[in-house]
Amino acid sequence: MVKKVLKLILKIFLWFIGLTVLWVLIYKFVPVPYTPLMAIRSIEGDKNYETRHDWVPIDDISPYLQLAVISAEDQTFLSHSGFDREAIEKALEHNEKGKKLRGGSTISQQTAKNAFLWPGRTWFRKGLEAYFTLLIETLWSKERILEVYLNSVEMGPGVFGAEAASQYWFHRSAKNLQPENAAAIAAILPNPRRYKANPPGAYVARRTQWIVRQMRYYGPFILEKQEPKEVKKISRKKKK
Repeated sequence: MVKKVLKLILKIFLWFIGLTVLWVLIYKFVPVPYTPLMAIRSIEGDKNYETRHDWVPIDDISPYLQLAVISAEDQTFLSHSGFDREAIEKALEHNEKGKKLRGGSTISQQTAKNAFLWPGRTWFRKGLEAYFTLLIETLWSKERILEVYLNSVEMGPGVFGAEAASQYWFHRSAKNLQPENAAAIAAILPNPRRYKANPPGAYVARRTQWIVRQMRYYGPFILEKQEPKEVKKISRKKKK
């Protein structure tokens, strides 16, 4: 009886590994059409709720927005392997003091959550997030992680992804966002259903200016295009 149970558990485990790896590999090449959070928001919304989501390749997303989200959300994105230990330790220390909960998630972790999982703070959900983060860091390039992130992250009420957010907040395509526009969108990411990128409230206005300063400090970067079989990466240019 015990052997049968162990064999069943092993079979389930192997099926889980196989299916999730296949899922991640498919999303390495195929646009993410719909996410669990989109479904949750749709269920929570009233009859007038509308999901706005238009997938665009990263080449059609302003470099300013790419830089803005890195500057605002994860300044070590280009160098870490999915997790920022220092940020996690700071978040744990902050939360242990009983203050408002603070997250320490990287862009890679947020991408794993957005594309494959649901919001939540349970250890089970966080464990799955860590697992999918390891998968995408192993099987995807940094460019692909950023592309999926920018196309799936919530950026307003019913607004998901850079193109929908750019049209919703500034009535222009994501490709034509300017630094201030990009920083304003990045500024609302902590709570995109509460904050407005345009017109901004006092908090968003202050955070936008902080992000703009971080963008200037961080410096521009470019996407290095390489052969498909090689690893693609995002390179940071040093200011002269």
